[in-house]
Amino acid sequence: MSNSQLPFAPRATASEVLAGVDLHGKRVVVTGGAGGLGLETCRVLLDAGAQVTAAVRQPRSVPVTGLEQVQLDLADLSSVRQFTTSWTGPLDVLVANAGVMAIPTRELSREGWELQLATNFLGHFALARGLHRALAAAQRARVVVVSSGAHRSAPFNLDDPHFEHRPYDRWEAYGQSKSAGILGVTAMATNWANDGIAANAVNPGYIHTGLQRHVDDATMHEMGAMDASGNLVSPSHFKTLAQGASNAVLLAGSPLVLGITGRYFEDNQPADVIADGDRGVAPHAIDPVLAEQLWTLAEDAVG
Repeated sequence: MSNSQLPFAPRATASEVLAGVDLHGKRVVVTGGAGGLGLETCRVLLDAGAQVTAAVRQPRSVPVTGLEQVQLDLADLSSVRQFTTSWTGPLDVLVANAGVMAIPTRELSREGWELQLATNFLGHFALARGLHRALAAAQRARVVVVSSGAHRSAPFNLDDPHFEHRPYDRWEAYGQSKSAGILGVTAMATNWANDGIAANAVNPGYIHTGLQRHVDDATMHEMGAMDASGNLVSPSHFKTLAQGASNAVLLAGSPLVLGITGRYFEDNQPADVIADGDRGVAPHAIDPVLAEQLWTLAEDAVG
């Protein structure tokens, strides 16, 4: 599939991407769906007629009518199991949107995984695995993993994924977790192909969300995302929430991507494999051998 085949501009909004699409009868789960990109994703899918459940750490009041919220802590595998065992019936779409970024110091989950890797990758792996039967029952189900361009700077380190033997770096840990998400998609697209489950990763781009809560002011200044007075600003390369949610919504609901699996999307198009630069998917994130090794590692951790 070439990048010219989808009729959406890089800054198309989520609503524009799903214009005219009818998702009545479709059941969708969006992690982190009570705020930011997740909430915008939920809103647009609801507007298209889908039944949407937001899986969130803390249910809260949101300005979206009809959104069901269920408690889920991705960093706690017992919470993930509680969610998956309570789910009944088919599931058409799982959007793995929730995440944490740039935790300043090394922290571990209950299972001993570095916290960014545990939340961004392992929790979502366990969630998808626990919902596998529901996804397979839906026929032509879709899994959408929200990744990041940060994956390009940090391959997954199979020898020391939890920074036990190397200095902890918050950005390397974040990038590694996003590489892991794409590797998970690579393995899932192969391992679950016979179940009719498509899996793809997306890069939403630069957007102001709660994800930046651990980012210090100096870094925000360097990104051009904060002025001298400490106010958030949006440089030209930043997107709005509506624009940032478009990639996930595209993969979740558009008939134009039906049957596409194992790909990484950015700017509403499937991305090219690029070894260097600030665009595309890095070869290390789609390495099929490493993807299977990570899959096995995650299966052992989930049990």
